[in-house]
Amino acid sequence: MTTPRIVAVNGGLGDPSSTRLLVDRIAEAVQRRLRSAQVEVIDLRDLAVDIGASMTTGFAAGAVRDAVTAVESADALIVASPVFNASYSGLFKSFFDLVDVDAMAGKPVLIGATGGSPRHSMVLDHAMRPLFSYLRTVVVPTGVYAAAQDWAGTSGDTATLSGRIDRAAGELVALLGGGPSETAESDVVAEGAAKPLDRRQVAAEAAGIANFARLLGNSAT
Repeated sequence: MTTPRIVAVNGGLGDPSSTRLLVDRIAEAVQRRLRSAQVEVIDLRDLAVDIGASMTTGFAAGAVRDAVTAVESADALIVASPVFNASYSGLFKSFFDLVDVDAMAGKPVLIGATGGSPRHSMVLDHAMRPLFSYLRTVVVPTGVYAAAQDWAGTSGDTATLSGRIDRAAGELVALLGGGPSETAESDVVAEGAAKPLDRRQVAAEAAGIANFARLLGNSAT
């Protein structure tokens, strides 16, 4: 397969940033499964002033334009934001308000978030997933939320966090058509033989089923 280009958008505002740490952990997990993948990280913190200016003018310019172009042209995205008032940060939302919805259609996306308490984990399904569904992307079934104690390894569960990262990374790689069982021969279809199921199509359908199941679960409560 061709070299997939993955762009990771870090919405963290601090330096150092737990959100950037989460982005790096996810990117490493993806690259372990898909060694040919190229990952570019965009730190929105460095673009904060230009993002604000772009919102007032109505179009992205300069470094923000380059970042938006990188996102729009990527084969897949890893996105993460800290939680502010039960949602993603305003900087994170402002940046994605600048992207072209048509350029995002069908793009695989892995969502992540960080916060001080496990109680904020619902931000993934109640804020981030709807945003990227509106952008017509394909969001992998597993979102990754990291609370403060997940990094400490004391009262938190670092093994569970690692497990979520690995599972989400595997789902993103599947959407890109990769995976440990992929071989060069698997791409060859003999003339007259039935065409094998496309990995990306299967993974996309699985993501859609998982998202629909969440909606049914929410409507039942």
